[in-house]
Amino acid sequence: MNIRLRPFYGVLVLAVLLTFTFVENLPSTEPTPEPSLVPSRPPTSMVLKVDRYGKVRHAARKEQVYTLTPWKEIGFPELTDELEIALKNQLRLLEMSSLKDGTAAGNLRLTHDQLRETIEIILARIKDDPSLVSQYLEAWQVNGADGRGNVYFTGYFTPVLEVSSKRTPKYRYPIYAYPADLAKQGRLPSRAEIDGLGLLEGKGLELAWASNRLDIYIMQLQGSGYVRFVDTGEQMLFSYAGENGHPYRNIQRFFTKRDDLSLNNLSLTGMGRWMRENPHLADSVLFYNPSYTFFKANKGLVKGSGQVPLMEDISVAADARYFPPGSVLLAAFPVIDNGAVVRHEFRLLLPQDVGGAIRGKGHLDVYCGIGKQAQKKASGLHHYGQVWLLLPKDDEEVAMLR
Repeated sequence: MNIRLRPFYGVLVLAVLLTFTFVENLPSTEPTPEPSLVPSRPPTSMVLKVDRYGKVRHAARKEQVYTLTPWKEIGFPELTDELEIALKNQLRLLEMSSLKDGTAAGNLRLTHDQLRETIEIILARIKDDPSLVSQYLEAWQVNGADGRGNVYFTGYFTPVLEVSSKRTPKYRYPIYAYPADLAKQGRLPSRAEIDGLGLLEGKGLELAWASNRLDIYIMQLQGSGYVRFVDTGEQMLFSYAGENGHPYRNIQRFFTKRDDLSLNNLSLTGMGRWMRENPHLADSVLFYNPSYTFFKANKGLVKGSGQVPLMEDISVAADARYFPPGSVLLAAFPVIDNGAVVRHEFRLLLPQDVGGAIRGKGHLDVYCGIGKQAQKKASGLHHYGQVWLLLPKDDEEVAMLR
């Protein structure tokens, strides 16, 4: 009996197998899922083909100052609590600014409302979801001083000086307030005339006395500094009060123009060490720069020309003709290892200050904080990255998204 049924079972098994094969090959009746329309989170860094100092190699020339860049080519940073505070400060700065609608920034014409809306969009919509940045904002790349998009980053900081309220054998170099009465009479004296000839002595302008001129010079370059009075214990902020109107000249050129002087490290630290080792030439080095900065005594936080507190790694000094106070900049910022750029990370930078040496569309000076560590960070930053001005998309495009 079992022998007779074997062919039947074989046919049955074959039929079942063929049925399953047929069903498997039938087209699916389930709808194919559509691709997600939700934009992906933008990258926070990128690696470019650059030289040691961060310049993009063989970059194409950009004829206009600002060029619109597709978001797929760039990224966006995570927004920290510190950045949120800085953006709210930027709104305050914008409200205090004298920006007129139609102000030119290269080939762009900017309005107060555009800059305000950019900040509000970031705080209200992009803070919690950076993937939305491409829906609400446009990124306009600046072409830099070389016309190829390379922007030079340097750093500045707030020094801390020990001073005396009275002149002593050790503390004998004056820190001056702005000579308003003398300014009304016309031209103010140069650095050599002020510190070399003593043309401001005896006019009651001395705010304090420092132990060396280089410390004062560094504070003048940075625009402000904290001072600690060794005789009273008081601490104050000496903030920018004005300049003498003479052109700024970088004292590095004093060394590069002299064949008889050998100095490999042209940072402030290196030049300061050289001047301490060669005190008979220190005045000649400093007097090479005729520009002179005056101060006023304050208490509180360090503020830039925009009159809002400067924030480390966020606030920048910039040329207002290209980067208006109140604007928001996206930067591909150089990440440095052993003096060389290894990659670029995306940051938001806020123009909240100006500087006598910060001129043009190819240079931003980044605030690095307070004290010696900040000085070390600032002196190590002389590298290149890329910068975009952020602006809101056309009102009709944004309205459609809403």
